[in-house]
Amino acid sequence: MFDLIIKGGTLTTGEITDIGIKCNRITAIEDLSTANAGQIIDATGDLVSPPFVDPHFHMDATLSYGQPRINASGTLLEGIGLWGELKPVMTRDDVVARALAYCDWAASMGLLAIRSHVDTCDDRLLGVEALLDVREQVRDYIDLQLVAFPQDGFYRDPTARANTLRALDMGVDVVGGIPHFERRMQDGAASVTELCEIAANRGLQVDMHCDETDDPMSRHIETLAFETQRLGLQGRVAGSHLTSMHSMDNYYVSKLLPLMAEAEISAIPNPLINIVLQGRHDTYPKRRGLTRVKEMQALGINVCWGQDCVLDPWYSLGTADMLDVAFMGLHVAQMTSPEEMRRCFDMVTVNNAKTMGLQEYGLHVGAQASLVVLDAGDPVEALRLRANRLFVIAKGKLISQTPRADAALDIAGRAASVRRRHRPAIT
Repeated sequence: MFDLIIKGGTLTTGEITDIGIKCNRITAIEDLSTANAGQIIDATGDLVSPPFVDPHFHMDATLSYGQPRINASGTLLEGIGLWGELKPVMTRDDVVARALAYCDWAASMGLLAIRSHVDTCDDRLLGVEALLDVREQVRDYIDLQLVAFPQDGFYRDPTARANTLRALDMGVDVVGGIPHFERRMQDGAASVTELCEIAANRGLQVDMHCDETDDPMSRHIETLAFETQRLGLQGRVAGSHLTSMHSMDNYYVSKLLPLMAEAEISAIPNPLINIVLQGRHDTYPKRRGLTRVKEMQALGINVCWGQDCVLDPWYSLGTADMLDVAFMGLHVAQMTSPEEMRRCFDMVTVNNAKTMGLQEYGLHVGAQASLVVLDAGDPVEALRLRANRLFVIAKGKLISQTPRADAALDIAGRAASVRRRHRPAIT
């Protein structure tokens, strides 16, 4: 007897099978045609995937767009300045309300694990307190991981160091940083060293905003790779954004990428946001604002897609849809072969779960029973359609349902409805 059975779904591998769930665990992946369950979901012809994962987000700022004004220039630096205007006037209740509203969106989109940076350059640590509260409130359906993020610079802001340590003492999960925002390159490199030492001493992961700039001389990822190996942090470190790499000399990059691979650093580009923020000083040719995704993948580096922002000082759009993120990413990175598009799907699911260290993630017996049934036949079709999430199951419980995206037609001689699903003949 199962609590829930998903019947006849197509896994991302192409296998068609049933999935049995008891309590909050997947307990069977096999033919369950003779089994009983309290609830049965017919997923015949539909894609069944592990849940979507976002390894890079700013939940303390989300849904604040227009407060106290909009980002007129569209630049990263004005966004940081605007966030500095909002911080003193926002309240704890406001942060909690916005974050919980976003988590509702995420749940409806099958986004069930999120790593959020939270600003520690605020003596009140209001955002930290608020998101620790939210982490507890959503724990039954979303795994929320928090990063202590000194937004205004670990050394540049006079209280950032002490407040970052306080945030970690309060229970924040991951050590963050922003070395390219320090006043000097030397300060940025020193901040990487000290923050990695803090993580090593506390047994924590590291996720560094690294080189989010068009400046090819911003090379803090090199320091991050060195410190990762020196301190034995392999597999526990991520470099986010890495946009300066799109402007670096090719010879230097040919040295840098193997160092990252040796250090087992994950890379988290954020295509929706960086295609908007980067290249603002360019005329033409105008840079894309994306790091070297395919080149990193060729060396075995774990590359992820991150959402980064939704309706906040840096980005005026967004819906908590990781398929939107992957869809933009495959265009900007020119990952359009069938194999590359499938990799893009992995970059919002299994790759991101690896970066976050989610031990119970996936579709296998014994895994946490969190999964998504999509109105698509395979991962590529899911990307093409940004497919509706027909059913979202979180830790064994059905938490969201969405109708199919069929349209009714009234055209003489044509079908009464249209479904945009289509499997092309690929040779």
